[in-house]
Amino acid sequence: MFCNLQNISLIHCSLSCLRISKVSHKFPKRLSTAFSFPSSHFSSTRLCNPRAISAAAITTSSSSFTWDDVIAVSRPEYAPHDYSNLKGFFDKIKFCNRGAELQPEFIRFVVDGQTVGYIHKSFADHLRGFRNVFTFPQDNSYGNQFGCYVTLHTMLKTPEEKTRAVGEVIKCLSEKELIPGIRNELYPVSSSFGASVFFSLERAAAPYFGIKAYGVHMNGYVEKDGQKFLWIGKRSQVKPTYPGMLDHLVAGGLPHGMACGENLIKECEEEAGIPRSIAVEAISVGAVSYLDINGPRYKRDVLFCYDLKLPASFVPKNQDGEVESFRLVPVMHVANVIKRTEFFKPNCSLVIIDFLFRHGFIDPECFGYLDLLQKLKNGDCS
Repeated sequence: MFCNLQNISLIHCSLSCLRISKVSHKFPKRLSTAFSFPSSHFSSTRLCNPRAISAAAITTSSSSFTWDDVIAVSRPEYAPHDYSNLKGFFDKIKFCNRGAELQPEFIRFVVDGQTVGYIHKSFADHLRGFRNVFTFPQDNSYGNQFGCYVTLHTMLKTPEEKTRAVGEVIKCLSEKELIPGIRNELYPVSSSFGASVFFSLERAAAPYFGIKAYGVHMNGYVEKDGQKFLWIGKRSQVKPTYPGMLDHLVAGGLPHGMACGENLIKECEEEAGIPRSIAVEAISVGAVSYLDINGPRYKRDVLFCYDLKLPASFVPKNQDGEVESFRLVPVMHVANVIKRTEFFKPNCSLVIIDFLFRHGFIDPECFGYLDLLQKLKNGDCS
């Protein structure tokens, strides 16, 4: 179990400069097959002494770290006394659920009588100039927090008309750099998952309108000699969000008009070169959710989680240029990276923590077990 490591064994690390160290029984006796990292970034002295890495290098959320940094900080001997400490996991969940105290700064976004999102007052002011698209039934003072809301003009009747009109507004706002990172990918706008879709909204604009967004996230794992390893990717440096950070093997937003399973199969091929014949074996295992308020951005995300057990011989190959490289890493080492660093794209940490629960790497003997489990669904799972 993750926090019950009294029964530990000694292993000999494949890197000759490392001393003999204590590790969990969940790891294979030799780790040389788990990592095949380049050695150009670290000298052998740094590899022998993981604590030589500066605190700034370990806690940074930038893309400046390398796979050598990842392997060094993931090792059990880097912090030998933190096995049962779940604080690092709580910190990642807290980060994904920041800004709750800022909710009064937002007003409701209402479509056809249903609240579908929340818009920051400052961003709402930019919408006032588009009177043929957006209307404000209440006065301009925002004094009545519940009564004041933003809605679409009554002349916009059909979903297609609403999609087209709002899309033109978003185009104008993006040209003013008020909505960066346009993806040309549409998200459905509805009151809950599976409900009627009122219209479709540009993906990059979703957090500015506070709509619910859904995605599929898949942990691809391998079993070798009874031990589990996760394939993780390092995002491309040209990605518009979180460039260079660590990610799942496969993940993607759920676009309008596509079922979760079909979207996952598509993402498997694009992101990791996983053929449909293997991707269809992915198992739906639940969902995590979070509410993240950061400036004018109000993210209400639900991530549908999948597991895929891959053949030991399979090696992922990115097809769409969004992933820089992949590595196969022992599950407990991945957990250490999440606990000790900010190398992972934030919401990916939630999905991997969920994996740790379901595969027995976190057990009820860990202090805070139930609290951590509940916090994986801090957002509105509807």
